[in-house]
Amino acid sequence: MDKDRIEGAARSVKGSIKEAAGKLTGDKKTETEGQADKAAGKVQNTIGGAKDAARDALK
Repeated sequence: MDKDRIEGAARSVKGSIKEAAGKLTGDKKTETEGQADKAAGKVQNTIGGAKDAARDALK
């Protein structure tokens, strides 16, 4: 498994937690940052998946 997939999943979870905390406290800035972190984590996870697929195809 590519490290980007692991880091992306962790970043997505962190973003979800941050977004929820922002919603609970009414802090729009934290909520927005959480949404951005979650989206960036999904992108990073997708890139890691593509790397894994390319690596498997070369085997």
